[in-house]
Amino acid sequence: MEIYTEEQINQILKLYIQNRQKEKERYDKIKDTEEFKIKNRSRAKKHYEENKDVKKNMYQENKEFVKARNNYLYYKKKNRVEDYKEKYPERYQMLIDANYLSIQKPSESTETSNSGSGSSS
Repeated sequence: MEIYTEEQINQILKLYIQNRQKEKERYDKIKDTEEFKIKNRSRAKKHYEENKDVKKNMYQENKEFVKARNNYLYYKKKNRVEDYKEKYPERYQMLIDANYLSIQKPSESTETSNSGSGSSS
């Protein structure tokens, strides 16, 4: 690994900042041109078309977790977490397994940590 002097580091940083400024100026000049907009839209559309199935699979895989999480948040908002645990034990366990919820053992919890929250999660 090469060790740089303070002077070399400053020179590298100076060049980096200059290059970033030039790139920003170039982008600011061309971003409003019609040619750039058309090119950028076609690039974005191509990316969308190529990765549509990947996103769809990701949403399908997370569908049950999202449903369990949103359902839990609803019950928590209504201060009915215990009802949620009883009604949907598999969803509650899924949230625990995904480390979304942490379970405190009765010996670890204190009165001050539970006061005011209205729920135990």
